[in-house]
Amino acid sequence: MKLSVITVCLNPGEKLKATLDSILGQGCQDFDVILKDGGSTDGSVERWQQEKDNIPNGEKVKIFVEKDRGIYDAMNQAVSYATGDFLLFLNCGDLLADKRVLERTRQLLEQEKKAGTDMDRLILYGDTCGEKNGVTIASAPRITGFTCYRNIPCHQSCFYSAALCKEKPYDQQYRIRADYDHFLWCYYRAKAKMLHMDFPVAVYEGGGFSEKRENRQRDRQEHREITGKYMSRQELFRYRAMMACSLGPLRSAMAESKLFSGFYHWLKGRIYGRKA
Repeated sequence: MKLSVITVCLNPGEKLKATLDSILGQGCQDFDVILKDGGSTDGSVERWQQEKDNIPNGEKVKIFVEKDRGIYDAMNQAVSYATGDFLLFLNCGDLLADKRVLERTRQLLEQEKKAGTDMDRLILYGDTCGEKNGVTIASAPRITGFTCYRNIPCHQSCFYSAALCKEKPYDQQYRIRADYDHFLWCYYRAKAKMLHMDFPVAVYEGGGFSEKRENRQRDRQEHREITGKYMSRQELFRYRAMMACSLGPLRSAMAESKLFSGFYHWLKGRIYGRKA
């Protein structure tokens, strides 16, 4: 099972080197990196390319420069260049949680293959370290419809079968939640098996386009549209009632609070039956 790590960028500055160093420092060797640049003008990609021959594993990075219409178009382009059986999307500024992430993932993939799992219909996902709050965000040990409505695993902590990404490209009508739309398609339409890995995959920088205050209304609008596409009215009514009864807005505020986030994610991990 070969892995491809996809990083898309546009004028990433010093974040590019930090992300690539994190990937290239992995103990596993059976992987490549697809660096898809939208036409950066800050010199960051050129500088890295000039130093590439002197960087251990630098030859694993395949650079493609092509104009795109935004991050999801760039990700679709990158998928077309990827040669791995499974894909991980790691944005500039995000890091792999430790040097064994790819090795441990590959071992689990080999186990699934030996067990007869349909590898074209498989997603492996792990926990996420939040750089902003310095806490580990525990992912649900099992994906359900309510998980899909409430809070799917962080995109940077999911390894997707390349077949799923090629069969269903990211829908560019969504500016913020095309990855959410894709995940729900994998669950509801492709009936993909979703396997939790009990370790952190990515260190998520946060603070991106989707988290800006001025984009929150569009984020909610896209959530309503996408959930309405995959979920029945009865299902949506049930999940909204469950959110209200479980104090969803309060839990979201605690999860994002620097003061309470550590306790909140620790408690969530305990509820999931493991340490967070």
